[in-house]
Amino acid sequence: MPKAVPDQLLDSVPDGVFAVDAEWHITAFNRAAEQITGIRREDALGQRCCDVFRASICESACALKQTLATRRPVVNKVVYIVNAAGQRIPISISTAVLKDHHGRVVGGVESFRDLRVVEELQRQARDQDSFSNIIGHSTAMRQLFELLPIVAASDSSVLIEGASGTGKELVARAIHDLSRRSARPFLAVNCAALPDTLLESELFGYKAGAFTDAKKDKPGRFALAQGGTILLDEIGDISPALQTRLLRVLQERVFEPLGSVQPVKADVRVITATNKDLRQCVREGRFREDLFYRVHVVRLELPRLRDRREDIPLLVEEFIARFNRLHGRDIAGVSDDVLARLMEHDFPGNVRELENAIEHAFVLCRGRLIDVGHLPSHLRGGEADAHALPPSGRSLAALETMHIRDALRRHQGNRAAAARELGIASSTLFRKIKALRIKLPAA
Repeated sequence: MPKAVPDQLLDSVPDGVFAVDAEWHITAFNRAAEQITGIRREDALGQRCCDVFRASICESACALKQTLATRRPVVNKVVYIVNAAGQRIPISISTAVLKDHHGRVVGGVESFRDLRVVEELQRQARDQDSFSNIIGHSTAMRQLFELLPIVAASDSSVLIEGASGTGKELVARAIHDLSRRSARPFLAVNCAALPDTLLESELFGYKAGAFTDAKKDKPGRFALAQGGTILLDEIGDISPALQTRLLRVLQERVFEPLGSVQPVKADVRVITATNKDLRQCVREGRFREDLFYRVHVVRLELPRLRDRREDIPLLVEEFIARFNRLHGRDIAGVSDDVLARLMEHDFPGNVRELENAIEHAFVLCRGRLIDVGHLPSHLRGGEADAHALPPSGRSLAALETMHIRDALRRHQGNRAAAARELGIASSTLFRKIKALRIKLPAA
């Protein structure tokens, strides 16, 4: 039989943990399992696990049975159990086989995490226009808000893809803040800002004497972020040599400071971000395929601002409120003409460009309302703007036309999908397309 694990050790684990023998009788049941299920340890021990958990997969798709049959673990599978009070509880489960000291399989072990807090965060995300300092009420942003608590609940690597200025660091920080690592450090490193040798020492640190100016040990970002999260921004710009070192960190969870031969354990969640298409970089031989799959466990794609124009008024309001707080001003908002021009602009610089435009206008505005004359020159309309949309006349119909065109473009001309996103019936959308003489995008 396997050596028993002390109850005190299992009770220190924040997730529920239980073990079963070959006949599916529970042999271990920790304190977190008691709290989640509402069942006392003494009442669970010796019982068949299906009688204790009454889970949605017990009869037809037991994850632990699958693991014992295939010898392969199940990781972070979401199921429902029924607790002692009859409540249906969402949990995330992971399973593994249990072996004795001869290597013989004698049972299985399963850990599970209560996802009720995650579900509540998702519900809140659906009901509000901001989430963990990220602003938006567009369909794309609401979908992102719902995903973030789920992604944060695991420790898997996350790849955030999006154009410059879309808020990749904000999303990474939100994942950290919602995770069990939130009390530990969050560190961000811009991989494109440093040459290769400096980036390597920045990430992994160095020992005294590793090179001429190394007078004393210096910890790297991986060491400083122990227990927390590290964001490697612009991951697509690192060299092949550094890609190899990073692959070892992700595979073996250890790293070596420069000048050291002693590996250091890396208890760090790695989030990467890029404005490149990493899959294309792999095809072109500029990014290692094995590293790509290590950082690409979970992928989040952030939309460009032109694909969520309905968020522009919210963002403008937030930026003005922030600048008012920073500078002790009392600017009330922007004129209708300013808002119309902002809604028409294509924003190649995304949210960062919008923020800079509002800050520019904030500095020039001496009254309480930002007007067109306070905007940067390329938004005032006095000169050609390569990134502006065709003139719309600033009317309500023009803004409506713009929203419908954007929705149709996002859904490749699919009117049913565009209507669902806009919250109107397909027949209503068809009438508006005819009335506003909107040309459908080419398939």
